[in-house]
Amino acid sequence: MKYKVESIEDEVNIEVTETAGEQKKLLRALQECREGRCSCPTQEYLKLDSLEIASDESTIKLKLKSKPGMKLDESEIEKCLAYTRGKVMDEN
Repeated sequence: MKYKVESIEDEVNIEVTETAGEQKKLLRALQECREGRCSCPTQEYLKLDSLEIASDESTIKLKLKSKPGMKLDESEIEKCLAYTRGKVMDEN
């Protein structure tokens, strides 16, 4: 799994590629975050206002929007992605 993280004002956009057959599991884990059941070891979820998820056969795109007056920390988001990748790989 590879990902690219880009911050733009109150948004963080993420593009996940090379999911190596793990896309369904990744989408399921990301949906947990979207529903408020995030288990990532950071406090960034508390700053999150919305999370949009889009996917096709080879890519998952995430759009995270922070709550008014807050800014998501890109390095903490990367920790969440690494945690989610590990969680998905451990399911095998």
